[in-house]
Amino acid sequence: MAYDNDNIFAKILRGEIPSEKLYEDDDTYVFMDIMPRVDGHCLVIPKTPARNMLDATPEQLAACLKTAQKMSHAVMKAFDADGITFQQFNEAAGGQEVFHLHYHILPRHEGTPLRAPGQMADFGVLKEQAEKIRAAL
Repeated sequence: MAYDNDNIFAKILRGEIPSEKLYEDDDTYVFMDIMPRVDGHCLVIPKTPARNMLDATPEQLAACLKTAQKMSHAVMKAFDADGITFQQFNEAAGGQEVFHLHYHILPRHEGTPLRAPGQMADFGVLKEQAEKIRAAL
């Protein structure tokens, strides 16, 4: 399937839709998930078009993983987490909902379950969490 230039993450990259930015470099962009499964849930995306891991270039994948590692350390520190859950979905059958390559980073605490999917965050709380993550970087 072809990459859709009008997907929500492409619009975020073009500045057409706001996001709570945490970090960016030449190749990647990181922002808070607006439907977080845990506090500190963030997304890493490449700045260039890629539908998912199946059509991404090795360079896109490497850049995203480098940034994901950096962000994983930051969210663990910011939320005093015991670990992280790292997720990436490919195509609808694989659970992908937004068709721009993205990685989920979720700071985790022993014994604390994930929240149900699809619950919109309070944007004031997201901003507070983002500040903690940016400070940890």
